[in-house]
Amino acid sequence: MKLTSRRVRAALLAAVSAALLGAALPPPAPLGIGDPLFPHLGNPGYNVLAYDIAFTYGGNNTKPLDAVTKIDAVATDKLQQINLDFADGTVRGVAVNGLAAGFAGAGEDVVVTPVHPLAEGMPFSITVRHTSEPKGTADGGWVRTEDGLAMANQADAGHRVFPSNDHPSDKAYFTFRITVPEGLTAVANGLQVARDRRGATSTWTYRTARPMATELAQVSIGRSAVVRRTGPHGLPVRDVVPAADKDALERWLRKTPGHLEWMESKVGRYPFETYGMLIARADTGFALETQTLSLFERQLFMRPEYPEWYVDSIMVHELAHHWFGNSVTPRAWADVWLSEGHATWYEALFTEERNADRTLEARMRMAYEHSDAWRAAGGPPAAPKPAAPGQKIGLFRPVVYDGSALVLYALRQEIGKPAFEALERRWVREHRHTSAGTADFVRLASQAAERDLTGFFQGWLYGPKTPAMPGRPGWRSAPPV
Repeated sequence: MKLTSRRVRAALLAAVSAALLGAALPPPAPLGIGDPLFPHLGNPGYNVLAYDIAFTYGGNNTKPLDAVTKIDAVATDKLQQINLDFADGTVRGVAVNGLAAGFAGAGEDVVVTPVHPLAEGMPFSITVRHTSEPKGTADGGWVRTEDGLAMANQADAGHRVFPSNDHPSDKAYFTFRITVPEGLTAVANGLQVARDRRGATSTWTYRTARPMATELAQVSIGRSAVVRRTGPHGLPVRDVVPAADKDALERWLRKTPGHLEWMESKVGRYPFETYGMLIARADTGFALETQTLSLFERQLFMRPEYPEWYVDSIMVHELAHHWFGNSVTPRAWADVWLSEGHATWYEALFTEERNADRTLEARMRMAYEHSDAWRAAGGPPAAPKPAAPGQKIGLFRPVVYDGSALVLYALRQEIGKPAFEALERRWVREHRHTSAGTADFVRLASQAAERDLTGFFQGWLYGPKTPAMPGRPGWRSAPPV
């Protein structure tokens, strides 16, 4: 490639400036924003407004994808260096505001040195040319499927796919441009806005209408069928399934509009522009609430030993996250109890309403019996113990699910059903499309109860032992073994 004289001057200026600044700047080091569970996650000094991410997939899900990630952000402090979270890929070049910038790796960060320091309040853009490697590790990121790829970025694996400020407190708008060989279908969060064919490839473009946390990003590539129908209020519902399984899965896919109506009856209007299920031929061991397109394993719907109520409950769990976790996103990872506790709560409530022999109360009593053991193993709901190194998914323990739904049951017992239901609606309405934390929930619950609930929540959220259940004096929690 022949460089123009203007581009030569810009490249030389970047190199000289980086060299001059290097003497004064500290060596590249991974930074974080102080999340107790993931100390190096997120980066100080800026807020991301939007991501525009282009992937080129060559047809082999074991080989790196070529990628370009553009980040539009605003500086919240003076920045001479900019840290990005990124791992599992090779950076080939970085530009800041169109000028080539220096960069170096530091742990799971890429430290960028722009030609000119950024002033506080200054908008800026970073363009990173890189690869994205589908390693398929237990730490998350790309998931290899039988016919391509999907993403599972929870808890902290968005940066294993693309450079980012990989923390749920910094939500942004996303555009995905995915180039794949003809015969494959590419899908992503949000709505499809274009499909451009060029020779033997197609580029599919998707855009979110609402901000999203990096851990909720989804891109799937495979031999897929896209099944469309209409949900409540004309909501576009699109399910993405292996093409060969389309007919076999229809009995499950057609349930989604009813699930949406049920959730809306509990907490209000669905908060996004579309919804659907992504059913992948993969073995992950979990389902995941990726925004507007929840990820499920094919075997969940194909194994006859799974009763219908059980499959329904998992579908509702991931849907409920779109209010609790996706629209209202945890401010810190210790706030994940608000997401998983609520999703478990509505999963159990839905099951009770469809199956009289599977009551919410029976499930909560069983949870209470195990609660002290869960707290001893994983910490209390709002102060979970960190996951073991290399086992990030280990954060998602029973105390985060049923143990946290138990907190909501105790709250309903304490303040009464009408106040509790009003609180739930107010929570998702007032914090819609933002990040919110435990202190916000305690404050809103106190307002709903018209009294200070700080002491009540202290024991239920942070205590090593489970408090007495209001109105259930006979309930006992077995001591840890």
